[in-house]
Amino acid sequence: MEMSKKILIIEDDQSIAVLERDYLQIAGFQVEIASDGMDGLEKVRSKTFHLILLDLMLPKIDGFELCKMIRKETNIPILMVTAKSDDIDKVRGLGLGADDYIVKPFSPNELVARVKSHLAMYDRLMQTNESNSDIYIKDLHINTLSRQVFMKDKEVEFTNKEFELLTFLALHPNQVFSKEQIFERIWGLDSMGDNATVTVHIKRIRKKIEKDSANPQYIQTVWGTGYRFQG
Repeated sequence: MEMSKKILIIEDDQSIAVLERDYLQIAGFQVEIASDGMDGLEKVRSKTFHLILLDLMLPKIDGFELCKMIRKETNIPILMVTAKSDDIDKVRGLGLGADDYIVKPFSPNELVARVKSHLAMYDRLMQTNESNSDIYIKDLHINTLSRQVFMKDKEVEFTNKEFELLTFLALHPNQVFSKEQIFERIWGLDSMGDNATVTVHIKRIRKKIEKDSANPQYIQTVWGTGYRFQG
């Protein structure tokens, strides 16, 4: 790797944490482990990391609350790691600002692939395009240089994935994209994911930019196909 990225694993099961650390170190990453939510929060606040692997069932501060707290302080990718397969937990975690999730048990290759994909996407998001820095559509203004979104000149806060998804759709008006296409384009993975991730992010974006999210004027659902940004 050109530069060794730093990963923080927040996991109270030491055997799992060590296993994840070993996989990632073999792949060339620098890794630190926090054994509970409080320790994880302190590490996030005192050091610089490029991605966080966050277990949901943590002592002191649970993963959901910790995700919410971390997201207020940094936009680096957060990948939830959970033994739970319940959709409600996935939706809740994504709603609090996590970028994606991976369900235990998972293979070493899947873990490393997910981490590399999210780091690559984050790096790409950080790269600005000054020649096309402003997108204006109706009351919506997206500045790709400053990564800001405005509705009627009032700034609206977006997470990394929300911003990238909105920008992608806005740059391709009147084109229909399936959930699979969106997932592959924004999350950088083909088969390693759940399309519920796309649904949750679309829902959150609509709440922020639509007057009536039940009757969206910007991001419209094409039933049986996917989504279309109405330009």
